[in-house]
Amino acid sequence: PQNFHLGDHATIEPSIHLPLWRQSFSDALTLLLSSPRLCTRQGSGYRAPGSGATIFALSSGQGRCGIAVIRTSGPASGHALQSLTAPRDLPPARKACLRLLSDPRSGEPLDRALVLWFPGPQSFTGEDCAEFHVHGGPAVVSGVLQALGSVPGLRPAEAGEFTRRAFAHGKLSLTEVEGLADLIHAETEAQRRQALRQLDGELGDLCRGWAETLTKALAHVEAYIDFSEDDNLEEGVLDQADSEVRKLEVALGVHLRDARRGQRLRSGAHVVVAGPPNAGKSSLVNLLSRKPVSIVSPEPGTTRDVLETPVDLAGFPALLSDTAGLREGVGPVEQEGVRRAQKRLEQADLILAVLDASDLASPASCNFLDTVVIPAGARNPNGSRQRLLLVLNKSDLLPAGRSDLHPDLPSHLLLSCLTGEGLDGLLEALKKELAALCGDPSTGPLLTRSRHQHHLRGCLDALGQYKQAKDLALAAEALRVARGHLSHLTGGGGTEEILDIIFRDFCVGK
Repeated sequence: PQNFHLGDHATIEPSIHLPLWRQSFSDALTLLLSSPRLCTRQGSGYRAPGSGATIFALSSGQGRCGIAVIRTSGPASGHALQSLTAPRDLPPARKACLRLLSDPRSGEPLDRALVLWFPGPQSFTGEDCAEFHVHGGPAVVSGVLQALGSVPGLRPAEAGEFTRRAFAHGKLSLTEVEGLADLIHAETEAQRRQALRQLDGELGDLCRGWAETLTKALAHVEAYIDFSEDDNLEEGVLDQADSEVRKLEVALGVHLRDARRGQRLRSGAHVVVAGPPNAGKSSLVNLLSRKPVSIVSPEPGTTRDVLETPVDLAGFPALLSDTAGLREGVGPVEQEGVRRAQKRLEQADLILAVLDASDLASPASCNFLDTVVIPAGARNPNGSRQRLLLVLNKSDLLPAGRSDLHPDLPSHLLLSCLTGEGLDGLLEALKKELAALCGDPSTGPLLTRSRHQHHLRGCLDALGQYKQAKDLALAAEALRVARGHLSHLTGGGGTEEILDIIFRDFCVGK
């Protein structure tokens, strides 16, 4: 009998699979898929540029600090550590030891530092690594870096090269690498939580589970092709494959319908502050950003262009845009500002509509309610609404105890940018809206990059081809294509250009 091939991953030799066929096809699958050889993470198969060399870099960032961390990775790391700490031997693995560092050329003392030795593969990169925890003065750091540069076989690291080697040696999957990059660049609480979950392998584990589902389905299809005339093949093999594919289609569809939540969480939601002139838009932008971003003046039409600033709103990242007051422009410059403001409204993820609470009956306020606030509450053809929060500013000008502002006024929040009253309520409302826009990292993996969307969409399209295939050989090929997209998502078979883009986000020393 011929060998039974499970895609590109494994081969069951005849001496193994024939006895198991007499028991159950499912038993054979279980034995294969639970094999330690298949479950152990392997290297990505990708070889980092110059991976044979030993690299070194400052990993703790530039500038004066109490402690600076310099590290090396590569086969000459042990030699470099011994060269700078001679005549002492290498310290015990993964144990911090105090050593006098000296220039290997002149013997001049450089610093008294903690050193650590991480022999591969038990290290971040999978290679021999050394760390020097030195005092963080520029002269000390420069002296140690120059000393390392004088050791034969060492060269300065490129941006992201340590992480690239960790990926090449199977220490991190590609989604975990992306999580690490996002963690380094995280500026808000939600970004940090999402990046940490991705670094912990949540998205990669999910994709590997889906890949295992496809592996089982492919095994069922190929078993039917090879053994359909064998009386020992259990019934319903193809039905089991179809059932697995249907379940996977549903799961992929759920993640692809996330409306770019993960990408917004990574790059920030676009929040546009809009309203008629003198409603207090610029004051609100300054209040939320906690700095004087916009000029505040009682003169109408002060803001004539779109002013943007990245902010942390209730733990979520946002790009806050202050826009020109919406009215018929007095001159060509203000008319252009109004046109840009209207364009930003169309692109907004969330609109902060600002009105003067003491001037709701004015023509400008009524026109803004009719043209912006009320239409935003209407459903689009796709069944969704544009997200909008109506903020009535200048509540400090209202008579005490007045609550019946307008009987037909939509749901709103009262705020005084002058006194800060109502700010807590606004931030709580913003938190709810941004959580819906950006997703909650605690509910499960989010797709933080367009690359993730592309491969999941390709996988789903391939499953559609599987369902339409009239020939079993074509159906099996469609499953291989679907599984290939999941492999690319976690790092298997990624192109050099994609890897360059991903690792370019890292600083030197990481």
